[in-house]
Amino acid sequence: MSSRRLVDPELLPFLEAFPTLNITAQTLPKIREMRGVMLAQLPPLPQSVLAEVVHVPGAPGDPDVRVRTYRRKQGGASRPAILHLHGGGYILGTPDASAPFCAQWADAFDAVVIAPAYRLGPETSFPGNVEDAYCALAWAVKNAAALGIDTSRIAVAGESAGGGLAAGLALLVRDRGEYSFCHQQLIFPMLDDRTAVRTDISPMYGEFVWTNASNYFGWSALLGQPPGSDGVSPYAAAARAESLKGLPSTYIATGALDLFTEENLDYAKRLMADGVPVELHVYPGAPHGFMQLASAQVSRTYARDAMAALARGLGAAQSRS
Repeated sequence: MSSRRLVDPELLPFLEAFPTLNITAQTLPKIREMRGVMLAQLPPLPQSVLAEVVHVPGAPGDPDVRVRTYRRKQGGASRPAILHLHGGGYILGTPDASAPFCAQWADAFDAVVIAPAYRLGPETSFPGNVEDAYCALAWAVKNAAALGIDTSRIAVAGESAGGGLAAGLALLVRDRGEYSFCHQQLIFPMLDDRTAVRTDISPMYGEFVWTNASNYFGWSALLGQPPGSDGVSPYAAAARAESLKGLPSTYIATGALDLFTEENLDYAKRLMADGVPVELHVYPGAPHGFMQLASAQVSRTYARDAMAALARGLGAAQSRS
């Protein structure tokens, strides 16, 4: 049974624009090439925002990490910061594609946005991705005075694999105890490798955009072993964590037709049970990545909710300009 009848009618053009692909090792290079071409179509950034690229030291023995930063040209002296981790199933994507809304955050919240180009699978398996993200955070804290960052107000955010990486990084930051996050913003996060080997998932989940076939490939590429194996680190798959206590306030959003709906709901329940403040939204009729069709009412509702939650998490006023 198809879930197409449940798709919000306003989102049907989104499904036509982003046809569902089952990604494999053979198709991955071409899909990466296609996404690279799309970067040229991004809108220009607002004149009020300064965007820069820096290369920060990687973990010992690892290469430097390319990081894009965004901040208001005329900003305050003590600003919140957002570490943004892009999506792409742990196998696709760059921070460059997220430039429009990273710049929007910088402008709206007078925030410093840090967006690292973490290493992808299958070329680099875990823990390369999370260590790259950790190094970007370490650099931001070390350079907080020069960047104008209030280190008590640093949030981590991401979509899909970026949301899963954000959740894993939040666990790693909690456990290492060197730094801290004030908030985590998880948008249909990819949290649980065991989803890729489930046979009992309803066909109402994951029919469009990101399927469980692609999910299996993405997790295999990240882990360097089959998903569902014993001993997978919670810093790779946050749902594997034994305890979620001590994590920062959390916003989780997903679509009702997303492959990750069940694992997102379960993670939210576990966070609440462990005493973490949680705001959870499930948007009806919405498949994975739905907000890319920004004109749909459900996407506008999501955008309103997400911006308000991020403002609260940062303790920041939201610019109305």
